[in-house]
Amino acid sequence: MIPNTLGVTPVGGVIPVEVQEIIKSIKVFIVEDIRTTRRFLKRVDKAIDIDTLTFYVLNKRTKTREIEEMIKPLAKGQNVGVISEAGCPGVADPGASVVQLAHRKGYRVAPLVGPSSILLAMMASGMNGQSFAFNGYLPMKKPDRIKKIQHLEKRSYQENQSQVFIETPFRNDTMLEDILAVCSANTQVCVACDITLETEYIKTATVAEWKKNKPSFHKRPAIFIIHKF
Repeated sequence: MIPNTLGVTPVGGVIPVEVQEIIKSIKVFIVEDIRTTRRFLKRVDKAIDIDTLTFYVLNKRTKTREIEEMIKPLAKGQNVGVISEAGCPGVADPGASVVQLAHRKGYRVAPLVGPSSILLAMMASGMNGQSFAFNGYLPMKKPDRIKKIQHLEKRSYQENQSQVFIETPFRNDTMLEDILAVCSANTQVCVACDITLETEYIKTATVAEWKKNKPSFHKRPAIFIIHKF
């Protein structure tokens, strides 16, 4: 399980040298997008001969029988690398289906060290890191999304639990608007945007404080966390 960078940033800053050496030794990869994976591998080491590698595409439409084919090299003693588009594979990522199958067949699964936007956001949020829940994407339809935000706020209050979620980057501003519209004035909101990039922005403030100064996060990868103390 090979972590990817969270954006176009120097690999050395977020991927340990030991992990880079493992990446260079692998010849078979299961990925979300071949083109972006090729670019990532070239950033790891320009000397990697991309044409000698085998790539399999994995997404939410991939069927189990196709995944069976992808992991056949494991039976021959070859290592297979799973790479997400960003961050850690298997977390909010279709790579989990490969891991499930590998476990069932008795193959060793090795998670490698690298950046996780979820954990990095929690680290920098100042919210409860002893109890937090990652809720993935919230509903697309506004009425359903509003209900979900209200539910998460109530849950954070009842369980003293930080509630973490994400949104498609081009809907970030709408998400923040909805949070500020329905949450209590004293509810804490963290927005962690462009984590590990030069444009990184991480801020935790109350709903009331956010309303006084609401920046735009349009098309920038972001993590949202709410916690009602």
